[in-house]
Amino acid sequence: MTYPQNPQPGPQPHPAAQNPQPYPLAQNPAGGQPYSPMPDYLPAPEPKGLSIASMVLALVSVVFGFTFLLPITALILGIVGLRREPAGRGMAVAGVVISGLILVVWGILLVVLLVVGLSAFGIAVSQTTS
Repeated sequence: MTYPQNPQPGPQPHPAAQNPQPYPLAQNPAGGQPYSPMPDYLPAPEPKGLSIASMVLALVSVVFGFTFLLPITALILGIVGLRREPAGRGMAVAGVVISGLILVVWGILLVVLLVVGLSAFGIAVSQTTS
């Protein structure tokens, strides 16, 4: 049986010495594959606070529909969240859409109440003068 000839004379270094690992691998107590080393860092989570606040305030204003301030606040937070927080885009869009719809309903309701009130006032004034 012949062995391949070493092209370089002299002792060869161990293969592990050529590619040293930065940390030794810990052995699994149950046997099997060793644990991998911990990563150097974990990325910071992307902010979503404004988007979450927009969606929550919009949903709360649906449940408690007697407020006018909550949908406006939710709309503003949603628009700012769309610009600043790309990770929370879906929640910001939901907050903007829901609060926008609530504000449109409020606007229609106020116009209807104004028209009904003015017509009732006109009827009352015309009856008192005749």
